[in-house]
Amino acid sequence: QVQLVESGGGLVQAGGSLRLSCAASGSIHSTNVMGWYRQAPGKQRELVAGITSGGSANYGDSVKGRFTISRDNAKNTVYLQMNSLKPEDTAIYYCNLKSLKFGGYNDYWGQGTQVTVSS
Repeated sequence: QVQLVESGGGLVQAGGSLRLSCAASGSIHSTNVMGWYRQAPGKQRELVAGITSGGSANYGDSVKGRFTISRDNAKNTVYLQMNSLKPEDTAIYYCNLKSLKFGGYNDYWGQGTQVTVSS
């Protein structure tokens, strides 16, 4: 069983910064992708950023240049540094882990952490 535990959400003023963390535990393949998605009220869940176990990262268009994803493979932990936050970044942020299996990936989700950016 795989568990994802998120931390670091909260309330911040526009222009401020927050850092999210997500620690994974359990049976995790060494080839995996960890990332962050977000869902705002009335909107679909969208990719924020993802990073492979090899260190390749990709970002959603709306956060490029403001957010940075990183990971510590020894700790199975992924981080999301969010700078220059905007009110439209307000959402529940979910940690995601895709762990390699035969024929594809197992998909795991954290419980979500609220990020609120006030104007």
